[in-house]
Amino acid sequence: MSGTDRLMSYLDDEGVKFELIHHHTDHTAGQTAWDTHTPKEAFAKTVFVFVDDQLAMAVLPADQLVSETKLALSLGVEVRLATEFEFENVCRDCELGAEPPFGNLYDLPVYVSPSLAENEAITFNAGSHSEALRIGYADFARLAEPEVVPLARHD
Repeated sequence: MSGTDRLMSYLDDEGVKFELIHHHTDHTAGQTAWDTHTPKEAFAKTVFVFVDDQLAMAVLPADQLVSETKLALSLGVEVRLATEFEFENVCRDCELGAEPPFGNLYDLPVYVSPSLAENEAITFNAGSHSEALRIGYADFARLAEPEVVPLARHD
């Protein structure tokens, strides 16, 4: 089962309404936001980080960058960005770089930027570079149970 199919099945099982958006093959969050007609501040990109040597997902708007320092200060721990080599086998049902922000599906904690949490709906990669999903932020928060902390350079 592909990551997209697994995620849609999970959302269906949880009674979450979603919109599947097919788009051109993209490899940046900004381009995917553009192709899915999503404001960059409402497109959730997933960045893998190590929080005290535990792999985690940092989720923030497409037009922002992770601040390791800000996240470390927010959590009171050491933080560093993960390399692709370090997370390439974590979400095996997804294309590398197109992982959805649902760390709970991969036994990973999720940290989300407060600026992303302000959106009524968010769009994100659905496990492939040509499919995205749009759901209500409240549904994402209920299912992924992210910790909302300043983690972007603009938070």
